[in-house]
Amino acid sequence: MTSQLPPRLALAHISKRYPGVVANDDVSLSVAPGEIHAVLGENGAGKSTLMKIIFGAVRPDAGEVHFNGAPVSIGSPHDARNLGIAMVFQHFSLFDTLTVTENIALGLPAAQQGNMKQLAERIRATAERYGLPLEPNRHVHTLSVGERQRVEIVRALLASPQLLILDEPTSVLTPQAVETLFVTLRQLAAEGTSILYISHKLDEIRALCHHATVMRMGKVTGVCDPRQETAASLSRLMIGGEPPREARVAAQRGSVRLSVQGLSLPRAHAFATELSQVALDVHAGEIVGIAGVSGNGQQELLAALSGEDTRADATSVQLDGKPAGRLDARQRRRAGLAFVPEERLGRGAVPGMSLATNILLSHQTPPYVRQGMISPGAASGLASAVINRFRVKASGPHALARSLSGGNLQKFIVGREIESGPRVLIVAQPTWGVDVGAAAQIHNEILALKATGCAILVVSEELDELFAICDRLHVIAKGRLSPSLPTETATREQVGLWMSGLWPGGPAQAHAQAGMEVASHG
Repeated sequence: MTSQLPPRLALAHISKRYPGVVANDDVSLSVAPGEIHAVLGENGAGKSTLMKIIFGAVRPDAGEVHFNGAPVSIGSPHDARNLGIAMVFQHFSLFDTLTVTENIALGLPAAQQGNMKQLAERIRATAERYGLPLEPNRHVHTLSVGERQRVEIVRALLASPQLLILDEPTSVLTPQAVETLFVTLRQLAAEGTSILYISHKLDEIRALCHHATVMRMGKVTGVCDPRQETAASLSRLMIGGEPPREARVAAQRGSVRLSVQGLSLPRAHAFATELSQVALDVHAGEIVGIAGVSGNGQQELLAALSGEDTRADATSVQLDGKPAGRLDARQRRRAGLAFVPEERLGRGAVPGMSLATNILLSHQTPPYVRQGMISPGAASGLASAVINRFRVKASGPHALARSLSGGNLQKFIVGREIESGPRVLIVAQPTWGVDVGAAAQIHNEILALKATGCAILVVSEELDELFAICDRLHVIAKGRLSPSLPTETATREQVGLWMSGLWPGGPAQAHAQAGMEVASHG
């Protein structure tokens, strides 16, 4: 970092108010050229709003912005890009019906686009260089959350920004991909790029960032060098106290509630992953986890288990011993299955609807719906109960889903599903982009549900999360599922190897065996 130069970015007394909430209250911070600067805070602390102000997606009510020493007015993302500012949003800004190349072209200045074929090659080369593999001609609606995250990051990197804003960039990346990304970010910083980094992963911030600004309730409450702090001290700075502790609870393992046997599905589209002979059991009073690199069949497996994809044989998926492979999502809910999808906005919740209305996505029985008639009072009452129990920061049950921070919306969706009292709960990425306190709360609620005898399947790319709450682990690779491992005897190294398909009889071993047979016949 070069101290003789003016700050790359300087914010002075930024304020932004919404009805019923002050998102940013007299916020000031400074980022030097080549500095990696963290912004820390709980969900709803105002971090994302501040980043959107810098990127021109939100206009501040008060305050000044200086870029490279000069005052600027950033009225739109277009203005920000022209200044040399790029941003990776926590909630992705991608068009589902367009390809990866088309989406990236929309985010680049015309001078940097070239023709689409040339851009596709640049995307492929950049993605490979930074260890973020992408298929440029694939449509976004076929991508998993982790793959969409890669699109956002590669788009930002292609812009060669002077200031790169990253809002929870590693929330759905594997540990290997995170390490590769960090190498990239350190290289960019060494070349003079400034980076604003938002993450709830305190170990990442301690390893990567030079400085940190801590926010609470919309205000700056401290500035520190995270390299000189512990994860515990950073957590205390964020929440003003000790975070809730996660407590494992004893539960009696009962009968098999969810059984998958010989589940094989052909690709639903050209870029999908074929599922091959997937088998697993989840017992009452048990939490089973599935680890894996994004794009290895998680999306397809979740669709087959939730009832979104009903092409499987009826007996390949069973709920409480009864065939469920051909049941749709509503029928499976009636059989006692609850589901938290990996995509919060658009699948887990309808952005433009209130929290009370979103309750009805999974509560369609009395007292919420009677003989086809909705009871707004009952839905509002349950929404209020979820908000209170899960400490969701929202103005009330009539707040729009899109008005909540990512972590608070996640708490609401998880709470909505738990309140249904399921016999089987399937959760994808339960704490994606959630702060340390909220993550502990969600984990504790899942563990408490286990104690009631619910069978729980957790699909996550967070190994720490899986080791913290699961009794057994599977790994998915290339559409095949590994044998299960007791969490207490599994190691991260073993799980990491299995994520490449390197378990006995796994896809990597089968591929190598096939190659040897071809060579011997040659």
